[in-house]
Amino acid sequence: MNSFIFGIYPYIALGVGIMGTVARYERDPFTWKTSSSQLLRRKQLVLGSILFHVGVLVIFLGHFVGLLTPIWVFDMLGVSHGAKQTLAVVAGGIAGVMALVGGGMLFHRRWTDPRIRKTSSFWDIAILGLLLAQLVLGLGTITVSLQHLDGHEMTKFMSWAQGIFTFDGDAASYVADAALIFKLHILLGLTIILVFPFTRLVHIVSGVAAPLRYLFLRPGYQIVRSRRQSSLPTRSGPVAAARKAPSRTASTHATNPAE
Repeated sequence: MNSFIFGIYPYIALGVGIMGTVARYERDPFTWKTSSSQLLRRKQLVLGSILFHVGVLVIFLGHFVGLLTPIWVFDMLGVSHGAKQTLAVVAGGIAGVMALVGGGMLFHRRWTDPRIRKTSSFWDIAILGLLLAQLVLGLGTITVSLQHLDGHEMTKFMSWAQGIFTFDGDAASYVADAALIFKLHILLGLTIILVFPFTRLVHIVSGVAAPLRYLFLRPGYQIVRSRRQSSLPTRSGPVAAARKAPSRTASTHATNPAE
């Protein structure tokens, strides 16, 4: 079971997560968003959203750098395993509490407000619940980490994560003797990656990909908002359309400054 969960399941989760995300973008691009409920109830939204998103971003970057950076890089920089462990506990603990408080506010808002719950899908509520459970498990690992401030425990997970991405057949053995709460934290994290394409979490990719798309894939273009009436012909022809008064409705379109 240890070999399957930590040696095979990561590839299943990553494969479904990546291919499912691409397939959703190609098949249902208009669902590639997170629907706003601000008009239904603004209370709790702003503060909860800021705390949750800032906390999650710090945690994600910390896990990404901490787990996937080769151990020899930290050794070359003179960062001891103990110092890295202490930094992870302090920074991760603060960010985890922020994300948990903010996520709790968002979950309470979505679960208790009849109008918001009516417009929420199953996965809107379920994924938020999974993230809150993951945050609780992550904060729970701090109690175990405080007993291993030498950093030796952390190197196990670094070796495991890097072993997965380098296709190390013995990757699962690196965490075989890890504490149960760490294993549950990893298992739930992989499950969140597995269901990622089917939830509102896909908008995270948009936050990174959208700016890059306009910077590199569509050079010379910018998004502008114009009050000019569309020049598309109507039933009476383009001349009749041009004689009408300009519309007050703002329309969004792309324009090329070079034209």
